[in-house]
This record gives sequence, structure tokens and C-alpha cells, in this order.
Amino acid sequence: MMISTKGRYALRFLTDIAEHQGDSFVPLKEVAVRQEISEKYLEIVVKELVRGGLLIAMRGKGGGYRLNRPPEEYGVKSIVELMEGPLAPVACLGPEQDACPRSKECQTLPLWQGLDKVISEYLAQFTLADLMRG
Repeated sequence: MMISTKGRYALRFLTDIAEHQGDSFVPLKEVAVRQEISEKYLEIVVKELVRGGLLIAMRGKGGGYRLNRPPEEYGVKSIVELMEGPLAPVACLGPEQDACPRSKECQTLPLWQGLDKVISEYLAQFTLADLMRG
């Protein structure tokens, strides 16, 4: 499993917004400069974050983006899943998958289930607030 730039940039963008929003909206251009990420690419990432309900957007003068709840309420796992989709290491463990007809005989299934659990539990223990603290 490899997290794409969309997933990584989403975490960087949200962390940056959390650190800089104060009582106002943060312009995308400012985040792009601080994070050294293309504005065009960030626009794609931000659209998904807004659609996913993680950001509030405001157009015009004084516009930009801000979190719609405190950083402590943003789980890293849910952010990554929003951007990447299911994090299951193999297809048979993905959501909405029919039970594999070989699951009873599959000698590798416990390995994949364990890896899935480790990934899920590891990401679930972090929030944006944790990323802000480093």
C-alpha cells in the first residue's frame, strides 16, 4: 500500500489550515507557498476535502478555507480514507466485498487481516492536532 500525493497533501493542507486559520479563512495560495505544493494540484485536493465536509470555503475578498470543527476531531485515518479510498491491503478485505469463497482454506488470510488491523489502528490513533504538535 502506498499513500498517494493526494492523501499526503490533504494532511499537509489541513494541518497548515489548522495552524494558520485563527478566526479567519486561509487563502489557498498562502498554503501552496508555505507547503511548496502547486496551487493547481491543491485545488483538486481541496475540492475533495470540501465535498467530504472537512473544510468550509468562502469566495471573494477575505475568502479561503477553514476547518469546520476543532483539529482534535479530525482523525488521520478518516482523512486518508476520504482521499485514498479503503486502506485494506488486499481486495478481499475491502468494504462491501463478498466473502471470498476460499476464505476458509486461505492460509494467507490471517496475515492480511493482521496487517489491515495494524494499519487501521495505527492511523486511528492520530488527529490533526497531533500532527500540529509534531
